[in-house]
Amino acid sequence: MAEKSPRGLADVVAASTSISDIDGRAGRLSYRGYDIHDIAGRISFEECVHLLQRGTLPTQAELDGLTAELADGRRYGSVATTLLPYVVQSGTPMEALRTLVSSLAIDDPDAADASIEADRRKATRLVAQMPVLVASYEAQRSGRELPEADPELGIAGNFLLQITGERPAPRAAEIFDECLVLHADHTMNASTFTARVIAATLSDMHSAITGAMGALRGPLHGGANEAVMKTLTSIDGDADAVDQFVRDELAAGRKIMGFGHRVYKTEDPRATHLRKMSEELADLTGNRRYYEFSRRMEQVVLDEKGLYPNVDFFAASVYHALGIPTDLFTPVFAISRMSGWTAHVIEQHEDNRLIRPDSDYTGPHDQQWVEISKR
Repeated sequence: MAEKSPRGLADVVAASTSISDIDGRAGRLSYRGYDIHDIAGRISFEECVHLLQRGTLPTQAELDGLTAELADGRRYGSVATTLLPYVVQSGTPMEALRTLVSSLAIDDPDAADASIEADRRKATRLVAQMPVLVASYEAQRSGRELPEADPELGIAGNFLLQITGERPAPRAAEIFDECLVLHADHTMNASTFTARVIAATLSDMHSAITGAMGALRGPLHGGANEAVMKTLTSIDGDADAVDQFVRDELAAGRKIMGFGHRVYKTEDPRATHLRKMSEELADLTGNRRYYEFSRRMEQVVLDEKGLYPNVDFFAASVYHALGIPTDLFTPVFAISRMSGWTAHVIEQHEDNRLIRPDSDYTGPHDQQWVEISKR
């Protein structure tokens, strides 16, 4: 009897990549060989984009060049502009943004060019356009004008400016910039795998990224940070109420979102940084409620289930403290992950082979056709 394939392709190597790597037992994540603990808080998101898409940390001249390209590429075309008032009526922001990202191809000057050089140009534009699309969506549904980007601010600072309407404090912009670095890539997760499968058919960059966004929309992938915030805001009382809430949820067989990970057997290394940022923002804003709730919940879940927080858990309180609406948490994830997705599409196209796995057939055998009148 043939051995059954692992459910969810667990432990199956689906591709070779030089972009990022995970050691789940040691709790390590690296980008192009750089440990996340070494670069988080030390490189900007723009530097991270260069590292993922172009393979190296940039020199100052290279960073200046990329920054100029990102600034030039942030404006999206007339098709997305026309669609924006209509897609705001969608059920969720991710539905709207998935459609808008797909529409970007129509106005992209390199849309029909399948060369690696064109892929790189499209990748840079997508990284630049994604935060502006999210901010434009928020402005449209809120009935306000989108603030112009400030040339003195990077991607992180400009997003906070455009999403809140106020110039962010320098430290807030630095914290959000670090968040973008932490979320930038994570090996062969569901959305990245989706992008690579589409790219492997030699489909275009925008098609692959639209597919990735469809995968990210799923609550088992990109929606956990939003679910964490909804959980935190649903608890009445003070931090003491968290203990009983968690135990009641676990006793009822309900999952506490933001804990455990398919790969990590110890703490998610990104959570280590986000926990510190959550505490710092609690002190900066003078509102420690959700940080303290998170810490209590973290301890109870560890005691009761032996589970560690993942990247989504403390990201929720961080994004909330930065003034980002809860239902935009997953789109914010996509802003960061656009750097990784596009890097993987480029890598797939550089050394392509159609991704076509086998499957285990579990249906009946040797069926015989009979006339419909005798069925």
